[in-house]
Order: sequence, then C-alpha cells, then structure tokens
Amino acid sequence: MFRSSATVTATTLYCFLWCRVGRRVPTTTAWTHLRPHLRPIHSSHSIAHRVQRRTTIATRHLSTSREAPAAPASLQGIDWLQDAVVQVLNELYDPQQVAKGTVLAKLDKKKKKKKKPNGVDDTNDVPDDPKLSDADRQTLIDQAVAAARPFAKQDAMVTPATKTEFGDYQVNAAMGLAKALNLSPRECAAQIVKALQPKIQSFMEEPEIAGPGFVNLRFRTSYLTQAVSSMAGDAQGRLAVPRTAQTQKIVVDFSSPNIAKEMHVGHLRSTIIGDTLCNVLEFAGHEVTRLNHVGDWGTQFGMLVEHLRDEYPAALRSDTADDVDLGDLVQLYKAAKKRFDEDDEFKTRAREGVVKLQAGNEEELAAWESLCAASRKEYQKIYDRLQIKGLVERGESFYNPFLKDVVDELVEKGLAVESDGALVVYLEGYTNRDGSPLPMIVRKSDGGFNYATTDLAAMRHRTLMPRAESGERADRVLYVTDAGQAQHFEMVFEAGKVAGFCREGASLEHVPFGLVQGEDGKKFATRSGETVKLKDLLDEAVRISGADLKKRNENVDQEFLDRVDNVARIVGIGAVKYADLSMNRESNYRFSYDRMLSLNGNTAPYMLYAYARVCGIIRKASGQEGTGAIDWPKASEIMITHESELELIRNLVKLPDVLNEVERELYPNRMCDYLFETSQKFNQFYESCSVNKAESEEIKASRLSLCTATAGTIRLLLTLLGIETLEKM
Repeated sequence: MFRSSATVTATTLYCFLWCRVGRRVPTTTAWTHLRPHLRPIHSSHSIAHRVQRRTTIATRHLSTSREAPAAPASLQGIDWLQDAVVQVLNELYDPQQVAKGTVLAKLDKKKKKKKKPNGVDDTNDVPDDPKLSDADRQTLIDQAVAAARPFAKQDAMVTPATKTEFGDYQVNAAMGLAKALNLSPRECAAQIVKALQPKIQSFMEEPEIAGPGFVNLRFRTSYLTQAVSSMAGDAQGRLAVPRTAQTQKIVVDFSSPNIAKEMHVGHLRSTIIGDTLCNVLEFAGHEVTRLNHVGDWGTQFGMLVEHLRDEYPAALRSDTADDVDLGDLVQLYKAAKKRFDEDDEFKTRAREGVVKLQAGNEEELAAWESLCAASRKEYQKIYDRLQIKGLVERGESFYNPFLKDVVDELVEKGLAVESDGALVVYLEGYTNRDGSPLPMIVRKSDGGFNYATTDLAAMRHRTLMPRAESGERADRVLYVTDAGQAQHFEMVFEAGKVAGFCREGASLEHVPFGLVQGEDGKKFATRSGETVKLKDLLDEAVRISGADLKKRNENVDQEFLDRVDNVARIVGIGAVKYADLSMNRESNYRFSYDRMLSLNGNTAPYMLYAYARVCGIIRKASGQEGTGAIDWPKASEIMITHESELELIRNLVKLPDVLNEVERELYPNRMCDYLFETSQKFNQFYESCSVNKAESEEIKASRLSLCTATAGTIRLLLTLLGIETLEKM
C-alpha cells in the first residue's frame, strides 16, 4: 500500500526498476553487484531549496468567490490528483524506457572517493567492486524492461503539502524520474506541469515548481468555496464525499469473545476498532462482512458439557435445552474448571466428552448449543450498549468440517511433516530462541487441531471458496486482534499463501492493537487482581458521566432531568470509545475515567459539546431556538472575508483524504486528530467572524453554511467512530 509521506526512501529508486517486478527479484550476480549501490533518497524540501511563498492570504484569497461554475457534485482529493498525475506520466513517458534508464543510471554511476576526517584521500582502502560483464549488464536491463508496467498511483508521488505555504499538495515524481530520462529534475517537473495543468485547472491554480523539481499545487479559492457549499448542502448525508470507484469485498474479523466467558476489557479494543473500520469501509462503498470469530470449540467444552451433565441434565436434551437457565456462565465455567483441576475422574470424562462432541454426539451437541445460546444473549447486551450492529457469527466450530481437508492438503503438498507425533509446518525465517526451526502445529499428537489449522481453513473459506459454496471470495481480509498474535498471523498468512489457500490478489492484513493498562501502567484489573469486566467498565463510565452532568447543572429543570440519563449514556459510552480510538491502535494506553471524560483536549465530551455548540449557533442564526431537531439551512454561496474562514474551509475539504487514509492504512486515530483540528479551526473562525452580526445578509448566510458544513463533518466522523451525537447537551 502507498503511504502518504513527504519523505520517500529507497523505494524511489526501486519503483522504476524493481517495483513493477512484483515479487520477482533478480538473483543473478548482476543484482548482487547492483544492490549495494542503492541509497535512500529524500524528497522533502531542504532549507536551501524551499521556496517561501509570502504572498499574504489577505491579498490573494480574501474575496467574494464568483469566478467558477456550479458547485462540484463531489469533493476532489488526493486520489483524484493521483489519477491525473498517473495519466500524465503514462502519456509522457514509456515505462520500459524509464526502467532501462534507471538501470543504466545506477550502473554508470561514478563511485565517489572516500576521505578520512583529516582530508587524506582514502581511495586505496576501498576494494573495487567486481567488474560487471556485458552479459550481466544486459540481463539487468532486459529484466527491468520486461518487468516494466504502466505507471500507477505509487509512482505519482503525490503527498499532502508539508507546509501551508507550499499549497495543498506536492507532486514529487520528477525527482525519481529525472535520471532515468536523462533530464534535470526541474526539466522533468516542467514537462509534468505542462501536461498536468489542463487536467486540473478547473480546481487547481497554476502549478509551481519549487527547489530542484518539486511541484506545489494549491486549490483554487473558487473550488474551495464551491466545495464547502456542497458539503453544507449535504450536511445530513455524505458531505459530498465520493464513493470509491473500485469497490471490494472485504471481510473484517473482530470482537471474537469466548463462549461461557464474560466479555472483558481485552475485548473492548477489537470490538470498537473493528466496528469503526467496518463503518469507514462501508461508507467508502465497499461490500463489508463483519465476522465474529467466537471461541466456540475446543477442549474446554468437554469440561463444560460434563459439568452440565451433573448440574443441568436437561441441557443435554434437545427438547428441553432451550428451557434451561444456565445462570451466571462465568461462575459455571469457574466451577467446571475447578472440578477439572481437582477431580481426575471428571478430567477423564471431560476429555472423552471432547471426542464425543467432535464426533457429533447428540447429547454433547445439545449441551454445547445451550452454552452458545446463553453466551450470545450476554454478548448481545454488550453489543447493544456499544451500538455494534450487523455482526455475523462464524466461530471456530463453523470451520471444523474443513480442518481435515486442510491438513491432508498440506501433507499432500509436502508442507506438513511429522514431528514428535504431531504434524507441523516449518517456514523459512521462523526460529526458536536457540536458533532451531519454529514449528507451526496444524495437528496435535492426539489428533486434535488448533488455532493455526482453523485460521488456515478460515483463510481458504474467506478468499478462495466460491460464494456458491458459502465462501466469501473476499478481496481483502482484516484480522483485528492484539499485537501479541502478530507472529501467529505472519506464519498463518505465509503458510496459506504457499499452500494456495489464498486467492492471488487477495490481501490478508493483521490489524494489531496494544494493551489497555491501568493508570499505573500495569495490567488493567480490579482491586482483587481480576480482569475488569466490560459491562462494569461501561457502567462506571456512564455513572461518572451522569454525576458530572448533574454537578455542572445545579439549576436543573424537568427537561434536563428527562434527558440526563440518555445524555450520560451517550457521553459515557462515547468517552470510552473515543479514548481508545484516538490513540494509535498499536500503542498501549492507560485507562483513565478522568482523562476520557474531560471537557478539555481531544476527548469525546469535548467533541460532543463542540457539535452541540455549533448546532446551537445554527439554531440561533436561523431562528430555530426552542425547536426540536434542526432543520438544516439551505446552503449558500460562500464569501471569504477573513483568513480564519479560509483556514476552516481548507481544513473541511481535507475530509475525503482523511477517510481515504483510514480506509487504506486502518488507523482510526487519524479521524480523531482531524476532528479535533476541525473544532479548533471552527473556534478560531467563530471568535473572528460573527454569524448573527455579520456585515450583510449574504455574509451571514455564508457563515451559516460554514457552520452547517462543520456540524455535518463532526456528526459524520463521530458516527463513523460509532459515537452517537446530541444537538443539545
């Protein structure tokens, strides 16, 4: 995946020589000769080459905007610009010639002399590289030319501008292309600019070449005003954000609690991160399947079934199982586990029960189904509180019929071998601490299967099996689990690809997250040392939120009392979600009620109050005070009269880029950062530009539209984060 950045590393050189090769890397002596010469290239502007554009915003942008045609149907973002640049590159340059030129530029590069610190020539200390034969040289050229492909988005090297004075975007393609084309970077940039300008002139000002060959691009003020007017006109919908042109089938594996065990804080991150990513992907236009890969199979069920046989015998009969109240499943599990640890006769029965369950024995299956049904009821209570919808349960048991075929196929292909009675797969590059090969067990010595086997079967089902056979045929599969499972998924993905269990072109991605810690940085637990139940955590957040609301509203009326419980619920649950999602998911974070419920900083209460405040401004300016739901004002022509208006607009139109980045890179905190920045930009605008006391009715209508677009942006992103909003607090 292409990751937007102002800095391009050695990939710059590889992209025109080896990037188009895919996974094919030359193994000849010629490649060995060439590789040491590759060096990172940095495309960020050096101080010496930066061109400082000091033209003031007041003289350039502060004007009434009537210079462009009707507002665009949708916002333009970095994807649109990348497509335009890619089109230009393919029109201007032959990828094969570029690949050939890149090879020649590297092979013909003169070796620099090394000098000692005192300036003494140290050339004699550097051994000469082996002479590259003409045949090897031609082999490199032929390989590069044969592997050349049309330019793609990663070759466009379009990034957000590093500073506002550079504009909105930078195009750095010329820096990597110039040598291959035997041009200076500025000459190459000039060619790109000349071909690019006609394609973007409706939205962009004339491109500017800066420094050695960077191209700076800035949206036209007319486009910005039209774009934000479109956002205001679609404040309750998509805010003019276009759907993706390339839809995918995406499976997201998240939440994954275990049957007969209560959901705890460890399930929080997987559940809300997975749900948010699904929301973003669905908003983009993809077909998303939300899979709940519950732990509903395995050795613990023999223990539980035998305990039910003694304590709840009716649960073992299919005609009476539905009538049995199993009570507290956690206590049931603890009681069964205690018997398993202390009673050898019970332990033997439990192990035999596993075999019976896997064989499909009617009594064991009835008891198992009772456990699953009771657990689902408890899970659903948590999902309802967290507003998690559309989960499709497809637990470990679903893949049980496929496990034998998976193992047989691994053996058939020579990938699974016997080791101490078990069947294991050895993968290159994975070793134990002592350096010995690290096995991935796919069938245990007792004949049972494990997580790796199940995940391989799930991979095949999700990417390879046709839909007619219940398969998903997904283009992209996301596994939202804790970072501690990273190596497990690396090995499963590698084994699955080698075995052919993953369709070519399908993407398998582990989405890891860190731990939730207590305020002391240690394991987040109760005073007795037990894992915090997710239900108790949510209850406490709502309780504290309600107490805080009542404390800050001493003179309460009946209207407040009627809605305080609902407000406390939305703020409390939202605070827990936002505190988690606002962190880089790969980091551990310290759980603090005080911090997450604070009205200051990047928190849910701050954002919820910011939304309610903007709604209040809109109500007052449009004469809707004291009414129910807002009747959103009709979008007006935008008139820029102050720098803060332009800064707010430039921030608002970044929305498609923010959402595309989250869709691509899967970090929800980028939305939280953007939300906080948007609220700050709005505050600066509101402090400088009165809405009700605007200089004219036209300017008032314009500013009201800015408020509407801002409110819609905050509402949309909070909704994607799974957080309810309130127009009044």
